Amino acid sequence: MSRVLVPVVFSSLLISGLAFAGSDAIKQRQELMEETRDAAKVIGGMLRQKQPFDAAAAMAGLQVWKKTAMEAGDLFPEGSESGHDTEAKAEIWTDREGFNQKLTDFGTAVDAAIAANPDSLEALGAAAQPVFKTCKGCHEGYRVEKEE
Repeated sequence: MSRVLVPVVFSSLLISGLAFAGSDAIKQRQELMEETRDAAKVIGGMLRQKQPFDAAAAMAGLQVWKKTAMEAGDLFPEGSESGHDTEAKAEIWTDREGFNQKLTDFGTAVDAAIAANPDSLEALGAAAQPVFKTCKGCHEGYRVEKEE
């Protein structure tokens, strides 16, 4: 009897562990995307002239985006397609190559923005607009828009 019970218990623990790992990834990516959104609000606020230009704050926002570019891809593992009010579309897993390309495009745009080292509002606009464009491109194909 114990020979039968051990594999059943082990399988149950493994499935539970995978579900937990998936939900942990969802929470981690939600936190990362909240940080990304907050950085976008700072940069966007400057571009819309709702707050004064601050080169250090702009660069800090760009660095948050760099973190997102480096970490986001690992936060969408198999098994994290649902739960915790995820806004991730199934297309992330059914079109992984396309999703990965969007993340690469985002990272490339962020790297260029950081390299530009924007020191004026105009320079920030030129540097940040391609990044915002890549955000929109990814959201359109791979993110469920929640009604607020």
